Amino acid sequence: MCSLFHKYIINMKLKKYNEYNSHKDTLIVSAFPGCGKSHYFRENRDKIVLDSDSSKFDKSDFPRNYIQHIKENRGKVDVIMVSSHKEVRDALVENGIEFTLVYPDKSIKDEYIQRYIDRGSPDSFINLLTKNWELWIDELDNQIGCDKIKLKEGEYLSDVL
Repeated sequence: MCSLFHKYIINMKLKKYNEYNSHKDTLIVSAFPGCGKSHYFRENRDKIVLDSDSSKFDKSDFPRNYIQHIKENRGKVDVIMVSSHKEVRDALVENGIEFTLVYPDKSIKDEYIQRYIDRGSPDSFINLLTKNWELWIDELDNQIGCDKIKLKEGEYLSDVL
């Protein structure tokens, strides 16, 4: 006869096993703006792709609510596209959520600025990216706890996934 403590331990191990196995088929992709998340979403109708726009989440509970959303959808979809903001990347690592970081090589800044212009991004967004490009790409280069894919000139997310 098992004690309550042993039942608790068994249930906890079973819960961890089920969580691990229910999530292992979902690819979580943290992609820099302009890498082609929306294009990938539209072009991969054979996959269930969740484009999780972080701007739609309540900032008073962010990134906890965003991470919870990701956890709740693992195992239900093939791919979850997530924000590349530092606080999100750090929260993914802290929560032990495996993800792939996709971002451009620092040398193709002009190409990305043109992508933002072509898609009609606001000037404030373009100016912010222009001003912080080197800093943010360096942060992505130094990110730990994930797989990385660095895009070259002319490459998009759909070319590498």
